[in-house]
Amino acid sequence: MDVIRLLDIRDSALSVDEVFSAIGDHAAGGTTIFVGTVRDQDHGKPVTRLSYSAHPGAAGELRRVAEKVAADFPITALAAVHRVGDLELGDIAVIVAVASPHRDEAFAASRRLIDDLKGEVPIWKNQIFADGSTEWVGACD
Repeated sequence: MDVIRLLDIRDSALSVDEVFSAIGDHAAGGTTIFVGTVRDQDHGKPVTRLSYSAHPGAAGELRRVAEKVAADFPITALAAVHRVGDLELGDIAVIVAVASPHRDEAFAASRRLIDDLKGEVPIWKNQIFADGSTEWVGACD
C-alpha cells in the first residue's frame, strides 16, 4: 500500500476523523495529527475571518512535498489536506498526519510536512481584520 494515503486541497470542511482513518496502519506505533485552525488575532491585531486561495499547480506541489517527506522518514502512512475559500474563526484550515513505527519519526515527519507545505505549496491567505483592513500572507499558516 502507498505511504501517501490522502492529499487534497478542497473548498469544503476538513475532517480530522477522515484524515486519522486514512493513515491507520497496524505497523504504526506512533501517529501524529496537526490541525491548523483560524485564530482570532495575528500579531496582536483582531482577525474576523480568512480566505485561502490556491494556485492551479498547488496539488502537484503538495504531492511533491509529501513524496519528499515519505522518502526522508521511515513512515508507514501520511496525509495532508488544506482548505481554500472563506473560513470563519475556529474553522480547520489544514490537517497533516503521519504514522510511523516510532513516535520520534512521526513527530519529525509531521513537523517537516507542515513546514514544507506552508513554505512551498502555493496557497495564499487573505486575513480580514476587525478594522476592515486586509493582509495577504504568502504561505498558509
